[in-house]
Amino acid sequence: MGLFSSDFSIYPFGELSLENCYPSTTDFQVISTGDGRGVGIKSLRQIRRGHLLCKVSGQLLASRRLHTLEINEAVHMYDPHFTGLLLHSCDPNVFLDMASLELWALKDIVRGDLLCMDYAVTEGTLMRQFACQCGSPNCRLWITGSKEPLNEEGKKFLGQLNCDCDSAVGS
Repeated sequence: MGLFSSDFSIYPFGELSLENCYPSTTDFQVISTGDGRGVGIKSLRQIRRGHLLCKVSGQLLASRRLHTLEINEAVHMYDPHFTGLLLHSCDPNVFLDMASLELWALKDIVRGDLLCMDYAVTEGTLMRQFACQCGSPNCRLWITGSKEPLNEEGKKFLGQLNCDCDSAVGS
């Protein structure tokens, strides 16, 4: 990266170089969705299904919080710059491999697509369960971690929709 390059790392850490495949401002943009889902990551380039998008990083913590991802039940990776901003979808376009700390394309991604993962794939227990807004045909409506039961708020929410709670949240 040259002195006048417009390609900067999304991470504020100098040791995570673009040459080592960490996310850059040329490839990704942090945006506000404007539709109630919050902040997300938009792709600024096309990425083919099965290709590596980037490597990811973060600070290891012993507790779950906003913008953490579960490495195991006792260790969570805090990344408020990139992976902690990936939106949820029941029909995701990316997969976050927590063993290798790499982000992979599950589908072809076109410029402008928001990067979305299924939170139940990486999280046994979420910091908080929530109503899904992904809009996919296979939407589970209420999002939980893969190892946690539906909470009372979720039961009430799904009850108002008159749906089968077990099939709605199943991963």
